[in-house]
Amino acid sequence: MVHPVIKLVAQRIALGLLLLLAASVLIFVGTQILPGDVAQSILGQSATPETLANLRQELGLNEPALTRYFSWLGGVLHGDLGNALTNGQPIAPALGKRLLNTLFLAACAAVIAVPLAIILGLVSVRYRNRWPDKLISAVTLATISVPEFLLGYIVIFFLAVQYRLLPSLSTVYDGMGFGDRLYAIGLPVIVLVLAVLGHMMRMTRAAILNVMQSAYIETAELKGLRPFAIIARHAFPNAIAPVVNVVMINLAYLVVGVVVVEVVFVYPGMGQYLVDHVSKRDVPVVQACGLVFAGVYIGLNLIADLVSILANPRLRHPK
Repeated sequence: MVHPVIKLVAQRIALGLLLLLAASVLIFVGTQILPGDVAQSILGQSATPETLANLRQELGLNEPALTRYFSWLGGVLHGDLGNALTNGQPIAPALGKRLLNTLFLAACAAVIAVPLAIILGLVSVRYRNRWPDKLISAVTLATISVPEFLLGYIVIFFLAVQYRLLPSLSTVYDGMGFGDRLYAIGLPVIVLVLAVLGHMMRMTRAAILNVMQSAYIETAELKGLRPFAIIARHAFPNAIAPVVNVVMINLAYLVVGVVVVEVVFVYPGMGQYLVDHVSKRDVPVVQACGLVFAGVYIGLNLIADLVSILANPRLRHPK
């Protein structure tokens, strides 16, 4: 008999792969129904009909959409994302560098946001309905409500223009020192931390408060344990599953939702790369970026599901 945990893990992985396949279909269909002609946008309005016909033949635009989809999917499965229409260069190497930049930015923001959100959530529960709880909730709610691009311009005005503490443009390049790179991405990291901190803090607070209603918490209180020790040592470990879920969702946002932030700070990541090639109507690059974003988002949510399964003692130790 198959262990319930193994069965559930296999089901989640299969569902993740199915979702990724569905995402590839949506991405391909979405790029194909865009208005305009790819060949015309590449060659310009002065191109002759013969030149347009030759380019369409070269790009395979005359083939049926289903054939083009399976050809593209087959290349993706073999690690070939195709060539960019704008320069004819392979997409994978350029995309890999941009993805590393985005992951570095997201990781720096996560290193700050995740522990800070958990600490603020614990403090908020410890002083619930008192001024620390109300202050933390009000500030995080305000940061959630402000769009990322507006947050970006606010921090640029104060930290780059007024006080000149950090650069307004996050320019990074190969061979750049680690410290210089951290200094360059200071402002986008601040914006991303503010964007996701509130969601994680509020979910941490809600999960712990739900656990605080349990009988064993009352027992710990009757034993005379300090309130913060009860919250940190007894309530928080049992609230880890929903906290991990919201952390993973926000980590996925840090990677997938950085498009606006990267554009504001002209950061050479995946978001900036995608926007640049959308304006050029470079369909293969747009498809590759969309698929990578979908893979990262689905993958991180899959990890959250697996952690939730493994954190469930009823599944780990079935009767």
